[in-house]
Amino acid sequence: MGFGQHQSFYLRTYWLRKAIQQININNRFFYEKNASELIGLGSNMVNSLKHWIVAADICETDKREGDHKVIHQKSQFGEIFDIYDPYIELNDTASIIHYHLVDDKEPCTTWYWFFNEYDKASFERDEALNDYISWLNKSYNSKTSTNTLERDLDCLLKQYYSKNKSSDPEEVIQSPLASLNLLVEKNARLFKRSPNYEEIGLTALMYVLLKYNQSEVSINEIEKNKNLWGKVFNLNRSEIVNAIDQLASISKYPLEFDRTNSLDLVRVKQIDPILFLKEEYIKKARSLK
Repeated sequence: MGFGQHQSFYLRTYWLRKAIQQININNRFFYEKNASELIGLGSNMVNSLKHWIVAADICETDKREGDHKVIHQKSQFGEIFDIYDPYIELNDTASIIHYHLVDDKEPCTTWYWFFNEYDKASFERDEALNDYISWLNKSYNSKTSTNTLERDLDCLLKQYYSKNKSSDPEEVIQSPLASLNLLVEKNARLFKRSPNYEEIGLTALMYVLLKYNQSEVSINEIEKNKNLWGKVFNLNRSEIVNAIDQLASISKYPLEFDRTNSLDLVRVKQIDPILFLKEEYIKKARSLK
């Protein structure tokens, strides 16, 4: 379980690129006394960013040879991110970062719960907080303080939806995940919005299927299972079918859609998700030239 590691700061659009630039120079950057000065962020924001680069699977931690001190190095996804989309200009990139935040209880338990466990389509903030506390107490007998859980939920909501009018320049910069529009407000309630598949990106959707690591999966599973499209991206069944139809119609994607006998079964050729992602981003880069 992981709580409160973001220092109450949601992920900002250019933070990941800034972090990679520094780590490329010094893999002990986040442990340097002048890290805040070098990256141009407050000390609490630097600690927050140290959390987000790992949570988003941009970087991994390791131990340095010799003295065994902790270092950061780019992950395989981080290498792709750094080369092809460090400014998060593609929907696919934002979607993949979002997926990495919600695909496990560690280190972002609140994010995992909200997208994989919380079934309410609309809610008020205090209602969601009470539901979250109830889930934690029932499932894990959690001793985490209410204040910490409250900060986690507030950070999550700001990351996907914000009406912030703060005069602080850092506070008015949107999270890159706000562009996914997974949360909207209507009549003082927040709603989980179901996007169309183009807003998420076919590359990101295929990547998530490959990460699920099953050779066969039904439409019903894609809609309802944890860490699949219906949960992670709020996609409804009709939009899931539209996306599968589109993926199956393009020969470059390792997927077949069998709709005989009302099975609605998707067959996925198991290839390495990172190799798939790298090939996709190379193609995207070529198409922009």
